Amino acid sequence: MKTAGVAGAIPFCGAPVEQTGVPLKTPALSTQEQEAIAMALGKKGTYNEAQATYSVPLPRNDLKVTVKNDPVPIPFGFGGWVAFKKSLDGKQTVMMSDTVLLEAEVNPLIDATHAAGLEVGAIHNHFFYEQPRIFYMHLHGIGDTAALAQKYAKAIRSTRLFPANQPSGGATASAPAPTGSDLFDLPALDGLVKYKGVVNGPTYKYTVGRDDVQIIAMGAEMTAAIGLNSWASFAGKQSDAHIAGDIAMLEGEVNDVVKVLRQNNLEVVALHHHMLGEQPRTIFLHYYGRGPAANLAKGFRAALDQLGKRKPGGMQH
Repeated sequence: MKTAGVAGAIPFCGAPVEQTGVPLKTPALSTQEQEAIAMALGKKGTYNEAQATYSVPLPRNDLKVTVKNDPVPIPFGFGGWVAFKKSLDGKQTVMMSDTVLLEAEVNPLIDATHAAGLEVGAIHNHFFYEQPRIFYMHLHGIGDTAALAQKYAKAIRSTRLFPANQPSGGATASAPAPTGSDLFDLPALDGLVKYKGVVNGPTYKYTVGRDDVQIIAMGAEMTAAIGLNSWASFAGKQSDAHIAGDIAMLEGEVNDVVKVLRQNNLEVVALHHHMLGEQPRTIFLHYYGRGPAANLAKGFRAALDQLGKRKPGGMQH
């Protein structure tokens, strides 16, 4: 178990996961704590009671993004977020965030993050071929809920991530734009993926947690609502779709997932960590594909089928 090495450093792992053989359950965030987060950010989020996690979406609606010169909607993969939940012992709150940044925005946010008393966990790409070039920076912190939310708000306040700095997105008089329900055969995709997705504007997205393993970071249980998930987002239309997503893997699953994605003609675009000090270690793989939505969905399902086999880390013999 790692501990903080210097005063003020954030401890990556917390108390033992089990006491007397009974797994600990994450305590709930109170209504007052949820309201404190919303007040600090100037935007209400949603509370996932099952996972005891409060999350606030931070989409970059100010950007216009293309992939391979084809315009793609922001919900396709350019929406950041911040999420809060209690540590398993209930003594502190943990914050995790994934921020969507232009290249010139990365280092100023690093400085603001450290000035606010938070830490950077990872910086990387999620895509190939996108214009403008986008980077993703993961931030984390631990402490009192309200103070943590205020620190995060301080870190992003001068950026386009801060909700007040985003376009209002008011309604127009034009006809409603087609949604994912109009563009895709949702029952057919659900049948292939074996999960139900969520429509977000013109996209359709699956989010799948790792219920087969308990992963702990900073003393908190990492679950789907705080970023420990595999996902697939569809844009375009049923006959000609884009897919982008992420697969959350234990180390021993990495190359099996890489192989099956390539066998399904999906491109591997990144392989990296999102967190620091989590146990067991978790690796994230980002992928991209273009073609009939059904074919892309089969590739995502094939990757999911490689998970949960509980292989040890390292090479398999």
